[in-house]
Amino acid sequence: MSNVLKNIALTAFLGLGGSIATAAPGHALDQVSYGTNWLAQAEHGGFYQAVADGTYEKYGLDVSIVQGGPNAANSALLISGKIDFYMGGSQGEITAVEQGIPLVDVAAIFQKDPQVLISHPNAGIETFEDLAKLKTLFLGKDGYLTYFEWMKSNYKGFKDEQYKPYNFNPGPFIADKESAQQGYLTSEPYEIQKQTGWEPKVFLLADNGYTPYSTMITTTQMMIDTKPDVVQRFVDASIEGWYNYLYSDNSKANELIKKDNPEMTDGQIAYSIAKMKEFGIVESGDAMDKGIGCITDAHYKKFFDEMVAINIFKADTDYTKAFTTKFVCKGTGMSLKK
Repeated sequence: MSNVLKNIALTAFLGLGGSIATAAPGHALDQVSYGTNWLAQAEHGGFYQAVADGTYEKYGLDVSIVQGGPNAANSALLISGKIDFYMGGSQGEITAVEQGIPLVDVAAIFQKDPQVLISHPNAGIETFEDLAKLKTLFLGKDGYLTYFEWMKSNYKGFKDEQYKPYNFNPGPFIADKESAQQGYLTSEPYEIQKQTGWEPKVFLLADNGYTPYSTMITTTQMMIDTKPDVVQRFVDASIEGWYNYLYSDNSKANELIKKDNPEMTDGQIAYSIAKMKEFGIVESGDAMDKGIGCITDAHYKKFFDEMVAINIFKADTDYTKAFTTKFVCKGTGMSLKK
């Protein structure tokens, strides 16, 4: 396994939590913190919605969203007990299991990972397989070590010689018609179109067989063992927040997002929400009939087996320690969908 995958923070952890299943009038709210994985954006919208519209408070919670970013270390803050929940991902939690760190996914807000590859229009690239024809693929190091290995294993023609480092600047891709670059479905294509005036081709890895969950609610095993009521309330309220963000008035949530991240624009937010809906990022698969946030063993195992096949994980790893299904797949919040 690569050093990149191994380099999640290793420290002792402490469980934080709250008290009763619902807050009675006059009782203090349980203080809860949730660390995101990047600067505030629409991809975090349901959590901001539950703050803005009082859903967390209804569930007896006083929630602080701890914004991620290039210099943040929110995963380490979870491990050390400085925050209660983190926006993890199934790959990170399985890695934690292999390192003996008891982190557990309790909800999967994104049924599909929004990772995409982006190519030029009118360059003869019409299918995911066609990307193998390109001279250059601009990929981040993590992508090169994970999903590019998956691409080489599952599709013909992809080769190491195509790889060039992606430095989160679309300029080199824009200048080279024989290239593609990585990105997020909800972000980079919008920026590229703004800069160039043309609409890029977008290929979602999740629609071509790459199956990790994303935008998780992740916590510690100690939190689950000692404060399961707080975990359940936070999960339920967050799920309701996501239904309301996608299908109700989300203006107050978007104002909170822009307050935390002043560079965020209304145009980017609208684009991100539209793409999340169009591609079923939040609602697809099991979430369609069991509710947002659903986690299943079958889905988790499929991804684990794919990663074992390309030597990302050890075959004897107990991947089931990386998640629990006890808090989700109950249809919570589905009545809010309009």
